[in-house]
Amino acid sequence: MAITETDKVILGIDPGTSIMGYGIIHVQRKELKLVTFGVIHLSKLKTHPDKLKRIFDRVDQLILEYKPDEMAIEAPFFGKNVQSMLKLGRAQGVSIAAALHRNLPFEEYTPKKIKQSITGSGNASKEQVASMLQRLLQIKTLPKHLDATDGLAAAVCHHFQGGIGEHNKSKSGSWKAFLNDNPNRQKNS
Repeated sequence: MAITETDKVILGIDPGTSIMGYGIIHVQRKELKLVTFGVIHLSKLKTHPDKLKRIFDRVDQLILEYKPDEMAIEAPFFGKNVQSMLKLGRAQGVSIAAALHRNLPFEEYTPKKIKQSITGSGNASKEQVASMLQRLLQIKTLPKHLDATDGLAAAVCHHFQGGIGEHNKSKSGSWKAFLNDNPNRQKNS
């Protein structure tokens, strides 16, 4: 099958260190079709390096098995727990390393951008995102872990955004865009 601009497979990743979600869609002439989605369970692995290795191996396996043309991944968000953010950033980095290892182009999207792209609201809940994806992709039964639909949401967002995420943004005005997306981070004098 020849892959064109209107015919491509997108892998979406929702990074995590306990449960990591993934979803794969096939875009054919702007029609979205669900290929697969699921989670990678990591909580039973004892050390963080073991979890990182499993993430790399599984993402690499997904790339080899489904041969995506592009990967979309949820970008780390600013949280209060620095240790959790570091671990999440490592999980994201290892997923990106697996994509780079296979020369797979990738793009990052903020959680807010993904939610907004799927539901129209950047403040939507996981359940609202999952429900919208269920209708959009005709998913019969939602999974137990909504991390799977979060991974799927990254792939669908990538398609809806035309592949323009954090890496492809214009560098001019990026600070302004950050402040617009994060009004609570601005201090007023």
